[in-house]
Amino acid sequence: MKPEETKISIRLIAGVTCVALLTSCATAPQTARGPEYAPTASLMREARSANVPVEKRAADYVQAAAMTAPLLGTGIGTPACETYNAACGELTVLLRSSEGGQLWNQPMTFAANGTTYHLRFEPATNSVWAPNYFTTFVGADQIKEKLIRKENIHEGIGGALVGVRKVNPPEKFAPPRGITAPVTATLDFHAKDATLALRRPAKQPSATVQGKVRPLAANFSAPLSYYPPPGNLMVAGLLGGFKATNYPAPTGLYFLQPYDPDRIPLVFVHGLFSTPFDWVKTINGLQADPEIRKRYQFWVFAYPTGNPILYSALRLRQELAKADQFYPNHKPYVVVGHSMGGMLTHDQLVTLNQAMWEKALGQFADKIFKDNSSDSLIVRSTIFHANPRISRVVFICTPHRGSDLASNGIGKIGISLITLPARLTAVMLDSLTSADLAQITGSSKRMPNSITGLKPSNPALPVINSVPIRVPYHSIIGDRGKGDCPNCSDGVVAYWSSHLDGAQSEKIVPGPHGSCQLPQTIAELDRILRLHLGISSASKTSVAQAGR
Repeated sequence: MKPEETKISIRLIAGVTCVALLTSCATAPQTARGPEYAPTASLMREARSANVPVEKRAADYVQAAAMTAPLLGTGIGTPACETYNAACGELTVLLRSSEGGQLWNQPMTFAANGTTYHLRFEPATNSVWAPNYFTTFVGADQIKEKLIRKENIHEGIGGALVGVRKVNPPEKFAPPRGITAPVTATLDFHAKDATLALRRPAKQPSATVQGKVRPLAANFSAPLSYYPPPGNLMVAGLLGGFKATNYPAPTGLYFLQPYDPDRIPLVFVHGLFSTPFDWVKTINGLQADPEIRKRYQFWVFAYPTGNPILYSALRLRQELAKADQFYPNHKPYVVVGHSMGGMLTHDQLVTLNQAMWEKALGQFADKIFKDNSSDSLIVRSTIFHANPRISRVVFICTPHRGSDLASNGIGKIGISLITLPARLTAVMLDSLTSADLAQITGSSKRMPNSITGLKPSNPALPVINSVPIRVPYHSIIGDRGKGDCPNCSDGVVAYWSSHLDGAQSEKIVPGPHGSCQLPQTIAELDRILRLHLGISSASKTSVAQAGR
């Protein structure tokens, strides 16, 4: 290794260590099976054999379900129920994935051991997925939970699956691996006629199966865990912050569930040196509340966090506008922002015009606006309107007035290590003079980035904070356990920066800057989201479950 490379590597490792203080925040059969109903053991064994023709395997699954369906009343978890559930789920995976999908969503006739069954698919309703909506199904027990300790599992009837929709070309707002949802497969029998239904347990946790209303089996955590996280989340977040090309996803808004006009978009915006995966435990905790998973849909905004804050806020504004364009009938947003993500969120709630900047910054602002056209990046990043479709906001550990860490030695190292995208750098060099850069960053040779924007001396912060927020907003503030608020801090953001007058509520939680995953934070979010729905808070038992 060359001496220069060695020097750079040592510097990068030191920077990662220091700046880390700024953030804390198929057809295969199912294997995890319960007890099986003995009379169907040979049928299930043959159905799971890859050496048996697909239609014969399907016939075996249907017959096994037909034999156990009359015994569902014996109770959930019994051998008959477990066999029925496995047969329904594994049949669905088999038919959707075999023969190029040619057996899927068409009437079929099966001959099984002298008995003929006629199978059809139940069409879409408010509580049943359209058969052709998902392109793949995966058994929920086939998905490894890497970030979630406590799964949200609902015991009941049917095969618990993860439905995956991945089409080409990719749909707007779809993650690279597709959009997922919990699905429960059930078979209803009327004599020898069988109906396969793909039920929506998040919307309707029970359904009439075999003539009786029964709870549906479901795993609400598995669809989240279908998206594999980076091997080391902290390192991925740090590297993505230092260099945008290292960020694990293109900037954009991503739907974690199929779009639903009846559910409220709940948008999560992560903070500095983080990724959307930092929200997995929070979302999983909230989904423990049946009302939340029934009434809200979860979206995340992904962005490389080294870019200037006002630029990232512009990108968020553009993505929300795109969602308005493609889904004009969506319900008003609720937005949750953690740390710097709360600052991006704050910028969606206020209106700033040229006069405000000129009043606060004088000739400096006047010169910038004269030198740049109204459609330039710098003007579009600084002049904007409050988003009228945001109806409520929650700030978690948000440095509305900056963080002292951004101004000390740690911050200086982080500032020096951040490499902005070449196109963004070129635009700023074209828009700002060396004197402008000196005014913004303190150096005529330094480009503004996220950490310079976090300095309490950042001239944009007083301008943004001078405009009142017109929608209901709440603050969740971390305290490392000293209990001395208003003189407290979460270790990165002090109370004086995260507190906002006018908040409908302010909750102090006993944790560090990464407090978005604390049980107390999840419980408070649950309370706020229920408040937004106009319903009472969840029971203590439900809140405790959400915090696990």
